[in-house]
Parts: sequence; C-alpha cells; structure tokens
Amino acid sequence: MAIAHARSGELLDILPFAETFPLEQSIALVRSEHWEVLRLVLPEGKTVPEHKVNSVTLLQCLEGSVDLTAHGTTQKMRPGHLVYLAAGVPHALRARNDASVLVTMLVERE
Repeated sequence: MAIAHARSGELLDILPFAETFPLEQSIALVRSEHWEVLRLVLPEGKTVPEHKVNSVTLLQCLEGSVDLTAHGTTQKMRPGHLVYLAAGVPHALRARNDASVLVTMLVERE
C-alpha cells in the first residue's frame, strides 16, 4: 500500500506530539520529484546510525532534544534549532529524550 503524502494546499500539523508521543511513528509528509519532508520520531535513547545521503538536508528539532554528530563534532539540538547538511555529509542522531525532528531533503537531479 502506498503512503499517502500531503497534497498541494493541504495543511499539516507539525506541533509537538506531547502526551501522544508514545503512539506516534516516523512518517513521510510530502514527496515530490525534487524534495521530501518527513517527521522522524525518536524515543529516548534511539539512534540513527551514521549515514550519508546524496542530497542537501535540513534538520529541525520540533520537540525533545537530540545529539547530532556531523563534521567531527556532536551538538545538542533543542526545539527551534535548525541545521543544514551538505549532500554527502556523514551524520548520526541520538535522542536524549523523546524527540521529533522535521527532515527536509532537497534532491539535486543530474
């Protein structure tokens, strides 16, 4: 079954989950030919192992806090923090507590 993504003009709620957090799952919100937006749900202690993607990536912490490791350093992201990662930059995440992160990937076509 295909995942339903938002349609043009459709409003999306990206407010913190708060008390419903334990029931939530990561989901792709929007996908087009050139970019994708997803909401990553990370329960406390969950990690996203180091990886790299072939696209420019923006990470925005919506709730909780995560450790972002990239460019040889680890930074604590809190709600309201936004970080830009160039294409091909290895990075990893670890949830310090229950957290959600908005991920936007801009795909460059050759």
